[in-house]
Amino acid sequence: MRRGIAATALVASFALAATACGGSDSGDKADGPVTITWWDTSNATNEAPTYQALIKDFEAANKGIKVKYVNVPFDQAQNKFDTAAGASGAPDVLRSDVGWTPAFAKKGYFLPLDGTEALADEAKFKPNLIEQAKYYGKTYGVPFVTDTLALVYNKQLFEKAGVEAPKTWDDLKTAAATIKSKTGVDGYWGSTAAYYAQTFLYGEGTDTVDAAAKKITVNSDAAKKGYGTWLSLFSGKGLHKADTTADAYAHVQDAFVNGKVAAIIQGPWEITNFYKGSAFKDKNNLGIATVPAGSTGKAGAPTGGHNLSVYAGSDSAHQKAAEKFVGFMTSAKSQTQIALKNSTLPTRDDAYTAEVKADPGIAGYQTVLASAQPRVALPEYSSLLTPLDTELLKIAGGKESLDKGLSNAEVAIAKLVPDFSK
Repeated sequence: MRRGIAATALVASFALAATACGGSDSGDKADGPVTITWWDTSNATNEAPTYQALIKDFEAANKGIKVKYVNVPFDQAQNKFDTAAGASGAPDVLRSDVGWTPAFAKKGYFLPLDGTEALADEAKFKPNLIEQAKYYGKTYGVPFVTDTLALVYNKQLFEKAGVEAPKTWDDLKTAAATIKSKTGVDGYWGSTAAYYAQTFLYGEGTDTVDAAAKKITVNSDAAKKGYGTWLSLFSGKGLHKADTTADAYAHVQDAFVNGKVAAIIQGPWEITNFYKGSAFKDKNNLGIATVPAGSTGKAGAPTGGHNLSVYAGSDSAHQKAAEKFVGFMTSAKSQTQIALKNSTLPTRDDAYTAEVKADPGIAGYQTVLASAQPRVALPEYSSLLTPLDTELLKIAGGKESLDKGLSNAEVAIAKLVPDFSK
């Protein structure tokens, strides 16, 4: 998704400007087809071709609708859509990150889809995915692809050490030490990123904020306990020290796929890359388990992924066409095809066919989805991770104490949600 250079970005900006306004496309005629625009934020090389093939199938089945496909780099899409929608020139359909959905719903940019053709199969989708597509009781997106975090592990190394997938973080520490003794390989390598650290908060029954109580909880006793556990996993026998470099993500991933560390916390977006590593030429060597539980006995990780949302600023004809398109793209048949081609997780149970589940990565992640925790329906929620990324990096690198770092994060978050108490 991070592709191109300055010149490419400039060309892309002109292209987006030219294709943004689906609701007033000059190609539409009173007696002709309706042309809707879809901004897709997926990987242009690995995922987009599958979506483009489905568009052709949709157009063949719906002669009165044409779909103008535009691939927008993920890291640019949120701001571009915000700008375009504010000027009443947004695409008819957006592949919206789940963290963006409540923010755009609050601004009135997304159309509620309850009772529409887009959400006709609502009961087929996983309830937690529908829940996080809601804002103040209304549904503003249809779950398109989903993800969560899991403990992924090297079965051969675990078996050689005689250990099983850990149920708690204490179990993980014990397993890591045993794996180191029996194989010479580190048992676990953690991430310093705030998104990954969320699992430790959930294990203590808390989060960065309590939206219902309008209270910042990132510096609470429960949060400190969770982050304390997170920090403790960077030191000890079989526990790899924190990587605070800019390339940390790549370093951890490379070590895991090549058998240099036995377990990490990771999401299903890396399934295809797992299989490219020397440790997982046999796909069945990939173990996938729910993230270990905290002291409360709770285990879970953030629910991620993308919804397909419809622009509220389009006219009725374009909205109806967009709803039909969203319904098609999120149907069981389309979801199955997407999973088989892209190795991404379907959002509805009836798309987990025997053929889809033949991929051990997809089958494994399906089992942990039930414990995934929907993100708080707070427009600012995704932004709360930014100050935490900064502070957790300092804490993990030994440049700042846990208390100081969380206190700093609390101050920064208070500026993002000024009506919340500490």
